[in-house]
Amino acid sequence: MRVYLGSDHAGFELKVHLANHLAKQGYEVIDVGPHAYDPDDDYPTFCLHTGDRVVADETGLGVVIGGSGNGEQIAANKVAGVRAALAWNVETAQLARQHNDANVVAVGARQHTLDEATEIVEAFLNTPFSGNERHARRIAQVTTYEQTRELPILP
Repeated sequence: MRVYLGSDHAGFELKVHLANHLAKQGYEVIDVGPHAYDPDDDYPTFCLHTGDRVVADETGLGVVIGGSGNGEQIAANKVAGVRAALAWNVETAQLARQHNDANVVAVGARQHTLDEATEIVEAFLNTPFSGNERHARRIAQVTTYEQTRELPILP
């Protein structure tokens, strides 16, 4: 499986760690950047590019990393077709995949140790979408809105 990694300066160390760790686990890691530490870089560039690559690769997943993961998740979700989830523990990472078929996970590097963050990312990558009808129905509603910009009818 291909895994696309993007970060900003706050997530740079974790991104480098994950790139090495995941490659050793057999993943095909694509480092979207940054490729050098720059304390003044901006996360949207890297998160938008990461999301774009994930959408273009139906079998790949993405990881966006910043200080909190919040801005990174927001930026990635601006790419049509991205379902980015902020994960702060193993359970939220698993639920993002099982219930939401998330294709990008956002992680806050300043919120976790390297080991904790690695565990969260591994849980995300190793958890499949449940395929449950109710979850698929909800994802389809979001996808339809994303494509048409028409709000669903309120019950």
